[in-house]
Amino acid sequence: MSSQSPQSATSPATAIYTEKLWPNFWAWVIVVGLSGAGILIFIPISPLAGGIAFAVLLLGLSAAMIASTPTIVVTADTLQVGRAHIERKFVGDVSVYNGDEATEQRGIKLNGLAYLCIRGWIKPVVKIKITDPDDRTPYWLTSSRHPEHLAAALRGAGRTEQ
Repeated sequence: MSSQSPQSATSPATAIYTEKLWPNFWAWVIVVGLSGAGILIFIPISPLAGGIAFAVLLLGLSAAMIASTPTIVVTADTLQVGRAHIERKFVGDVSVYNGDEATEQRGIKLNGLAYLCIRGWIKPVVKIKITDPDDRTPYWLTSSRHPEHLAAALRGAGRTEQ
């Protein structure tokens, strides 16, 4: 497993499967609410200062949310989940978990050595076993809004984009 920027690891044109783990609606509501706190803090100075604080906080928090949104990319040769990537020849069994099983995988059944790319606003997870003998990581656990499509792409099925 190594770190690379998403743009340099793969090209979308060669991807079998791609998915961005965008924040859900409620995460954006929280961003707007936190930005609104800028108005409350600075409006005693002036309404203009409150408006500027709101705009600056909204732009800054939105940029942070967008910049921290991970991408899952499966190509014929590699798997990239967030900042990590691995050659497909080291990808073993793939399991999909929903509901309570997904909660258990993120909690009581979690191996401390696993690589995680999970988002609280996306319930289903995909467990990807790693077979590289030189890698201590037993598996990757990633959130996915379309776990069956991701699993199918890793098992060798056709091209999908999410």
